[in-house]
Amino acid sequence: MSQIDRQIANKLLQIKAIKLQPTKHFTWASGWFSPIYCDNRKTLSFPEVRTFIKEAFVKTISENFKDFDVIAGVATGAIAQGVLVAEAMNKPFVYVRSQAKEHGMGNQIEGQLDENKKVVVIEDLISTGGSSLSAVRAIREANCEVVGMIAIFTYNFQKAIDNFEKENVKLITLSNYDVLIEEAIAMGYVSNSDLNLLKEWRLDPENWKKNQI
Repeated sequence: MSQIDRQIANKLLQIKAIKLQPTKHFTWASGWFSPIYCDNRKTLSFPEVRTFIKEAFVKTISENFKDFDVIAGVATGAIAQGVLVAEAMNKPFVYVRSQAKEHGMGNQIEGQLDENKKVVVIEDLISTGGSSLSAVRAIREANCEVVGMIAIFTYNFQKAIDNFEKENVKLITLSNYDVLIEEAIAMGYVSNSDLNLLKEWRLDPENWKKNQI
């Protein structure tokens, strides 16, 4: 990707949108222990980083998805990113909730999405792919075609790879865990001695235990 993946990894680490703590784990909402925490919403607070990511999205979409009608953002993390991309590409924008509202119109998809439209889905982060693919299913249930999904970052979990293949969704990410770890070592953010631990976590994150740290 012409070093875009490495540049984005570097920027995410610099602004602490991604934090690595190999010797002091984070606990995710799922209950998983992890040496990494990612909050790509922080990129919106840094104009230079925000613009770089927007332009990387636009370039990657233009190169990989030639024919589409609408940009959809996955709520809530990718709403702002999706709007920026839709504005830059002069495309309509919608966003997809994790589930339909229990009041009002009961919408899961917010905005105007007519049938038979071709949609590119924007996501900020891919972990297992569950919430991302829920958005894909909602768009398909609205009788539209998902031509692909593009995200800022993925952990490259095998579970996510399998889930996207099963749902027949083309996934492209601007950066990923492997590149991030390489860049973190190059920056001196972590040491070579941390490398095995970081690789082991990614192979089986669900069962990675606190006493392994």
